[in-house]
Amino acid sequence: MAFLKHQGRTICYRLLGDINKPLLVLAHPLGMTQAVWDDMLPGLLYRFRVLTWDLPGHGASSAWPADSAEITPEDLASEALTLARTAGVSCFHFAGTSIGGIVGQQLVSKHPGQLLSATLTNTGAVIGTPEAWSQRAQDIREKGLATMAEGIVPRWFGPAACEEQPALLDGWKVIMGRGDDNSYALLCEMLGKADFREKLAGKNVPLLLIGGTDDVATPPESLQALAQFSDTSEPVILEQVGHVPSVECPKRLTELLLKHLL
Repeated sequence: MAFLKHQGRTICYRLLGDINKPLLVLAHPLGMTQAVWDDMLPGLLYRFRVLTWDLPGHGASSAWPADSAEITPEDLASEALTLARTAGVSCFHFAGTSIGGIVGQQLVSKHPGQLLSATLTNTGAVIGTPEAWSQRAQDIREKGLATMAEGIVPRWFGPAACEEQPALLDGWKVIMGRGDDNSYALLCEMLGKADFREKLAGKNVPLLLIGGTDDVATPPESLQALAQFSDTSEPVILEQVGHVPSVECPKRLTELLLKHLL
């Protein structure tokens, strides 16, 4: 791991692989950490230099300032762009899941010239409703992540992954519970406001969309709508996969990424 100061905060990141290979930046889902990509790294590093990072208040990255009223998609895109500059490149491939897909949409909409490609998984131009995200933020502030993880984490994974890995839910509950409550709540409020429906068309960024049949948070319909808004081909929908394919089917997701990026 490495650490970077950005706008007064510390960001934890990993930069792995051959400096001469194209850079692939990966953004993780809400409540998780950059560890979601670990099982994909051997396959990806064969072709790419890979950069992952922890979002605000997640993993080993600093919490968002307590006196700040909001986090915006551009704040998170700025982290990705700063990290890419740290890696010494101005253009890069990007892949993100869930809120990581929102980061990707911000990059596509506002910084398309710096993207060689974008892969967005288990996300949407709009995710959920403002009311639901506002309630989630309120609950987190009142009850804390450790308590809320009991109900949130089971929504991430499909039945097949839970059966194959019996300790999967317990492990991610521990990880989520260690995050910063306020940062998570601010990110929930950001998701309640995020709307990319009119911002993605005509950007000329090669785009791949991926979803899962068992994803209850961003179901296949969410990805299909995103395909229409972004003028791209129909999404790839993975069978018996929930919200986090990098954990549930890392080999399959690696294959899809490599096919799209090469």
